[in-house]
Amino acid sequence: MRIITGKYKGRHFDIPKTFKARPTTDFAKENIFNVLTGYIDFEGATALDLFSGTGSITLELISRGCEHVTSVELDRDHHRFIQQCVQKLFVSRNVECEMRNENPQTTLLRADAFRFVRSCRQQFDFIFADPPYALKELPTIPSLVIEKGLLKEDGIFVFEHGKDHDFSDDPHFVEHRSYGSVNFSIFRTGATASE
Repeated sequence: MRIITGKYKGRHFDIPKTFKARPTTDFAKENIFNVLTGYIDFEGATALDLFSGTGSITLELISRGCEHVTSVELDRDHHRFIQQCVQKLFVSRNVECEMRNENPQTTLLRADAFRFVRSCRQQFDFIFADPPYALKELPTIPSLVIEKGLLKEDGIFVFEHGKDHDFSDDPHFVEHRSYGSVNFSIFRTGATASE
């Protein structure tokens, strides 16, 4: 797993072979982020990474200059791995960082993503969600995120999913991108959502 661009471009992290989570492929990640540069300036943005898995997107968002990134991952081992990766980044730039769940640029939560969405009172400029493709509640996630008001006005939500789902009827849907077996649906809130 590697960081595609930004201040930590090229940094590699070895994912334990025992992990169930599959990180978004470098090819798919690079392409979707290229598309996203037309929608959002990550510099100074607040971001949420739901179903963080290996932390690949969290690390990319940190590297691209987000002011703050909140990562939500339920699995204990995956959560610990994300903590360790973030720790390595901050130590590498000589920022004092204690071994705990927070540092100045990230909040790393070991939590159920659905519970987090239902109880969260914060809003974000950008949200990325990559749930397990076989998750039975997967089709409900885009409407849940938007209805709970987690996105700021004109905020962008990227949802990674398998090929069997189509969200083009959602009023906040703006476009779909496919890279091999990886599919992304992009949503936007606010007045420009349907443009």
